[in-house]
Amino acid sequence: MGQAGQKIIKMTNYWLMKSEPHVYSYDDLIKDGSTHWDGVRNYQARNFMRDKMRIGDMVLYYHSNTKPPHVAGVSKICKESYPDITQFDEKSKYYDPKATKEVPRWFLVDMESVTKFDEMVTLDQLKDNSKLEGMLVIKRGQRLSVQPVEKHHFDEVCRMANIHL
Repeated sequence: MGQAGQKIIKMTNYWLMKSEPHVYSYDDLIKDGSTHWDGVRNYQARNFMRDKMRIGDMVLYYHSNTKPPHVAGVSKICKESYPDITQFDEKSKYYDPKATKEVPRWFLVDMESVTKFDEMVTLDQLKDNSKLEGMLVIKRGQRLSVQPVEKHHFDEVCRMANIHL
């Protein structure tokens, strides 16, 4: 119970997160069980992970830079944001000389697999579904690797994959 006997209700957020399958695929996530989502170097995407993502939030796991680009499955956030250690590693391609351990610039979250889609849901299928109008991933020029998804869009993509969560 919250203050003055009020019940606190945790709202689940919904996201789409992009990964190139040759870098880290949904099958890799299944094999590993969970992973940290490092290397994000876009401030808006970082802010979503740092400020908005919570344990239990659901994620459409999207394979980008592949033919065809597609949603491969569903994952969920299992650890809230903490500093991305790659920003401090001079040997990492994600090294940021302006970041310090006292004032980190980049954050990440951990996710775990929930379910792999039996059939991928392609970008073209997403674009062809009028129920997904307004979904960010289908907007022209939308390249953000971490983006919010409305619940009804999340549910529709799962329905397209014959998944009921």
